Parts: sequence; structure tokens; C-alpha cells
Amino acid sequence: MSTIFSKILAGEIPCHKIAENEEFLAFLDISPLAKGHTLVIPKLEIDYIFDMSDEDYQALWLFAKKVARGIKAEISCKKVGVAVIGLEVAHTHIHLVPINAVSDINFAAPKLTLDQSEMEAIATKISKAI
Repeated sequence: MSTIFSKILAGEIPCHKIAENEEFLAFLDISPLAKGHTLVIPKLEIDYIFDMSDEDYQALWLFAKKVARGIKAEISCKKVGVAVIGLEVAHTHIHLVPINAVSDINFAAPKLTLDQSEMEAIATKISKAI
């Protein structure tokens, strides 16, 4: 099952990388709800998060926690909200969204438009905090 995330993992599509290890990748969402909105994905191509092995599932959340702490350290927000929807791309992913109110994590809301230099600056700032 090849998705846009598979192409990002293969280096065919660029991304603003936040963190990476042997199993997972975190990068900025190109249509963010807020500055610092990050996607965390497993490198293993698996569509449904609950189809992951228990070990991989737990490791994904520990990696996401590390990334969320970096976001919180560098992006002004009350908390980093978490969403797993799983319908928009058939590859498991966790949304980490800096929020100050419940309405800040409304996926029906208009998305931000950030230029590439701003995205790169945000990615670098969060990455350094991890």
C-alpha cells in the first residue's frame, strides 16, 4: 500500500522533518491547524493504528510523546493536542497540534498557509528541543 507518507519515507517527496529513528518519523503537516502541527508516522506501512503489534503501538506513542514535549517547549500553547483519525491517508499517523482551546483541534477549520522558510524555521526549532 503506497501512500503520500510512503513517498515521504522514500525521499520522493520532501518534508520538514522534526525527528526520526529506525522505526518512526515526525514531520510538519503541510496543511496545519496551528504552527507546529506535526504528524508522527511509523515507517512500517500499516493503515489502521489498532492493527499494529502491541510493541510497535507502544513505541509509536513513546516517540510521539518525545516529539510533543519538543513542540510544547518551542511553540506557545497550553497543551499539545492529539488526534488519530486515520481516514485521510491510509497509513497510521498521529496528529500533534499545539492548542489553547478545544476548538483549536477542529479539522474542519481553515488550515494555515505558511511559506517554506517559516515551516523550516519551525521544524528546526522543534527538532532542536527534542
